[in-house]
Amino acid sequence: MGMIPLGWWEFPLWLVVMGVTVWFCSREVLDLRSPFWGRSCILGLVVFAVWIGPEALIPGYREHWLFQNPITGSLGSTLDPALRDDGWVLALRTLRAVFIAPIVEELFWRAWLMRWLIDSDFRRLPLGAWSASSFCISAVLFAAEHGPYWEVGLLAGLAYNGWMVRTRSLGDCILAHGVTNAALSFYTIATGKWEFWF
Repeated sequence: MGMIPLGWWEFPLWLVVMGVTVWFCSREVLDLRSPFWGRSCILGLVVFAVWIGPEALIPGYREHWLFQNPITGSLGSTLDPALRDDGWVLALRTLRAVFIAPIVEELFWRAWLMRWLIDSDFRRLPLGAWSASSFCISAVLFAAEHGPYWEVGLLAGLAYNGWMVRTRSLGDCILAHGVTNAALSFYTIATGKWEFWF
């Protein structure tokens, strides 16, 4: 019987722990209904195209110092090279990207931060409430979270913020974000461009 590579176990554990945590902590506010599901899916695919577009159109684009430097970091993948041919690991990593990450990020960036920047008692404000500063600050911080992909992260943050303002629907933002991550996961696996899974 072969040895299980170091780190293999963390994928199912991470999925279970995060899934339980999200459900336990957010079940009262988590609304997955998506009244604009068709347009949310289209938005998700558009953001995916924006995300991969620069490298697809301009070889070496991401190697510029604007994207890789001591502040934004450098390209690389958190996925161990020894696990990149493991179908089970790739499936679990994809599930994490498609289901857990969009829920956590949309709860944080769009449902909480954009309102909290307006009023610390953010629950008094409806979903989609915004000010120019809360809209821009949350998008810039979302961009910063994405390191060397900060400029496409900014565009994605602006798009998702705008969709929250327009739809006032957490479920639609989660769906759009999930579609982006699903397309990006399949693209990463198909092309072997593992740096997209940073």
